[in-house]
Amino acid sequence: MPKNYFSRRRFLNLLASSMPASLLWSTGQAAQQRNAGDNNDKKATHSAPVIGVALGAGGANGLAHILMLEALDEMGIVPQRISGSSIGAIIGALYAGGQSGNEIRKLIEQFIISPNEELIDEFSNQDTFRWLDFIDVEFGKGGLLNSRGFISFLYDKIKQEKFSQLKIPLKVVAGDLWKREQIVLQSGNLLPAIEASMALPGIFQPVLVNERVLVDGGTVNPVPYDLLMDECDIVIAIDVDGVRTKPENLIPGYLDTVFNSIKVMQRSIMTEKLQQRRPHIYISPQIVDVRALEFYRTDEIFKQALPAKEDLKIQLKKLLKA
Repeated sequence: MPKNYFSRRRFLNLLASSMPASLLWSTGQAAQQRNAGDNNDKKATHSAPVIGVALGAGGANGLAHILMLEALDEMGIVPQRISGSSIGAIIGALYAGGQSGNEIRKLIEQFIISPNEELIDEFSNQDTFRWLDFIDVEFGKGGLLNSRGFISFLYDKIKQEKFSQLKIPLKVVAGDLWKREQIVLQSGNLLPAIEASMALPGIFQPVLVNERVLVDGGTVNPVPYDLLMDECDIVIAIDVDGVRTKPENLIPGYLDTVFNSIKVMQRSIMTEKLQQRRPHIYISPQIVDVRALEFYRTDEIFKQALPAKEDLKIQLKKLLKA
């Protein structure tokens, strides 16, 4: 990915600020540094339980993942495995690459558009996330937007180019458009995998990876906790599907139709998955009436997700004491 791609306003200034690549984690009286470990570690080699975290798809609701990662940080817990779909893959990659939950929060806050600023998203007529300020329009190429600018930003912030370079093993989920099946990406180049996992149908252009045309991971596995169940003693699934109330105008516009149709599909998938096999901890923050691209509502999302953060801590403490 060429580093001279950046062209949007404020973008160079953002890249000038660097963030720590690692964080010292406190566990009781001793401190241990987060490290990469061996991707092929077996849970039998760990004296403490192996913990995996699955971060689900959900657009702006996915910012709630940050609070859940902060909960782990505050408890001194370092997960040994991470899986993610769509926004969950993005935040999961930042975390697996060495960012703490708090560092990711600060990174996100750099992009929030104030209601007093002039930039208005033309597609939803709402203030939106600064990511969209450097995503190019791509009419006639399978989507409305091109995510290359954002992926270039990730290239700079994550630092790692390969899955093998991550500090925590990561599984990224995408959907094969023509074979109509789930694809799990966990080796090779990292950023094309993330770009594929966030390729929301009708919005972002599909991504070609290893001769496969890939789209958003939420279309096949909205919360990919099942990918961790056989590798971990405790699996935490974070479902950021959210809740929408029925509006007075029952016939939605274009974006609402696209996003909510996908939500219907995701809810159906999750209902079936939970009936077949449940994770050890299932957290679903009750985020109400936040649209998929309304990233500017970060403060509201964080506030609504706080009870879920505390619930995660309570459930984890119970399991770790058992």
